[in-house]
Amino acid sequence: MHTQRIEWLQGMPIFGAIRADALECLLESAPTIEVETGDYYFREGDEAACMFVLESGGAAVLKRWEGRQHLLRRLASGDCFGEMSILDLQPRSASVQAESPCRALRITPADLYRLCHRDAEQFAVIQMNIGREVCRRLRATDEMLFRTAMGEMPVVVPEVYRPG
Repeated sequence: MHTQRIEWLQGMPIFGAIRADALECLLESAPTIEVETGDYYFREGDEAACMFVLESGGAAVLKRWEGRQHLLRRLASGDCFGEMSILDLQPRSASVQAESPCRALRITPADLYRLCHRDAEQFAVIQMNIGREVCRRLRATDEMLFRTAMGEMPVVVPEVYRPG
């Protein structure tokens, strides 16, 4: 496995403190998925079976409301998405659409399971890191909901998504 790719992954919150050999094990069968501008990695409601690490390009996280797509956030190189599916195996809660040509690593529960058999400690660290990332996002959402309930405008007002 390319040393730069491993070091790049180690700089991300989900893969922080993960040894190079553990990342090599995790990624040995993780394919790179390329998506063209306007295409989707997945859509809200789809069956969830993996997470992604965006290597290049930009994407939008979108949520449908009253027949329109609303932008939740934008993703850039180094961002992970779909990680909730690794924990809860529920349908996708939002869509992810490429805003430019994208390339992302796809990591499945089977990839993590293989790592668990080889190195349970490193597997546990990744699971804790995923949990921390989900909790970080939940805290930010809780804060926005609280401020909205108190009559304050949210820090980020969701916008109707218009590609391009």
